[in-house]
Amino acid sequence: MDGILTGGVYALMAAGLTLIFGVMEIINIAQGILVVLGAYLSYVLQVHLGIDPFIGLFFTIPIMFLLGVGIEWVFIRRLRPQNRTALSILVTFAVAIVIEGLLTLFFSADLRTLNAWYIDESVHVFGFYLPYIYLFGFGLAVVLLGALYLFLYRTRTGFSIRASVQNRTGAELIGIDINRVSAITFGIGVGVTAAGGMVFGATNSFNPNSGYDLISRLLVIVVLGGLGSVGGALIAAVAAIVIEDVTAVVWSPVWASTMFFGVLILVLLIRPNGLFGQQAARAQ
Repeated sequence: MDGILTGGVYALMAAGLTLIFGVMEIINIAQGILVVLGAYLSYVLQVHLGIDPFIGLFFTIPIMFLLGVGIEWVFIRRLRPQNRTALSILVTFAVAIVIEGLLTLFFSADLRTLNAWYIDESVHVFGFYLPYIYLFGFGLAVVLLGALYLFLYRTRTGFSIRASVQNRTGAELIGIDINRVSAITFGIGVGVTAAGGMVFGATNSFNPNSGYDLISRLLVIVVLGGLGSVGGALIAAVAAIVIEDVTAVVWSPVWASTMFFGVLILVLLIRPNGLFGQQAARAQ
């Protein structure tokens, strides 16, 4: 049960990463440190202004959205289309290093945690003691991923984003402003990390170095689910975390992380494009 709830939170963090790749073919290595940045923003609001972490999302999500739009406009838009994907790894890694440095400068390397009544309390359900924070975090993931689905499939901007995912050149030919779509997509991808970061900060101690472990896990999830597939990221996150938790309980915690990456290798041997990847979807 913990694996399912935690998987939902990881899906929320991975959704932005896979959406950005699907539309822009950008591998955002900075996604891990952006999740940590979201945790620090919630920490600042709670410690200095006394704002509950969930209420604080009304401030942190717009802030992170604008940060994403700014990163896209300043760094990503300048990349040449010919080697855009390869260069994006270097550029976003540089962005991650800068953010990590700033966080270390302002907060030091000391571990921080978020505090609220629901973080340490549990509820007894069907023989299981489930922490409130995991239940609330899973509920938040369902709401935000549902809102993201409605945005992509029920709004004009969402249609433009999906058209860009299917064929970037074709989308330009029918009049879609690719630069605008890319900025909005990057903003959404970074904005949702504010929610993921808040839940991550509520369930883990964190410091500026926490982003490295996160980005490795998020990359495994989006590759496992199929690059560009938000639904695939959701299923892959739940499956990978459940398998990791079951391995820790049934076998040994030592092999839990190994099994997490082993699942990726096994799936890629059978389906090289991931569970829901579509090889022809990015044909230009």
